[in-house]
Amino acid sequence: MVSMTKIGIIVGSLREGSFSKKLAENVAKLFPDGYTAEIIEIGDLPLYNQDYDDDSPAAYTAFRSKIRGCDAILFVTPEHNRSMPSALKNALDVASRPWGQNVWAGKPAAIISQSVGSLGGFGANHHLRQVLAFLDMPVLQQPEAYLGNAADLFDADGQIRNKGTIDYLKSFVDAFTALIEKYRS
Repeated sequence: MVSMTKIGIIVGSLREGSFSKKLAENVAKLFPDGYTAEIIEIGDLPLYNQDYDDDSPAAYTAFRSKIRGCDAILFVTPEHNRSMPSALKNALDVASRPWGQNVWAGKPAAIISQSVGSLGGFGANHHLRQVLAFLDMPVLQQPEAYLGNAADLFDADGQIRNKGTIDYLKSFVDAFTALIEKYRS
């Protein structure tokens, strides 16, 4: 029996109808056979507090378990004030603690950032890269994925409307799966 490679998708936006979530749902379908992708919710995580290290809230324990069960992580995020959203940073902190129990470590990662402006979440993407480096996650370097004008990406059903964008995202997923296979062997 062939085991499936499990990709956890972390969406940086909590907003109902978020462009990042729509993007994540579209990208999840681009993974090849043998891969499964699942969005992992971060909106129910209490703010990280070191006082919880000895007695973690149930939401922390469940989240850490989900991340532990993933082979790799795809981050899809908007940009807030030239950085990643606070909910995303909180999720990173929750699963990296208590000290010495970082469940992100060693998991290949990739980042897709988006914005309604033309910069495509460049600041969020690069700040996230800094944190992932510290968390010991090998991050896909090329191709980079910054998607601008996100409000125009989707049709009424939430599907990406531009074939060129879909083709680009497929090449991104192909590069990510190559990185995952590199670290698997």
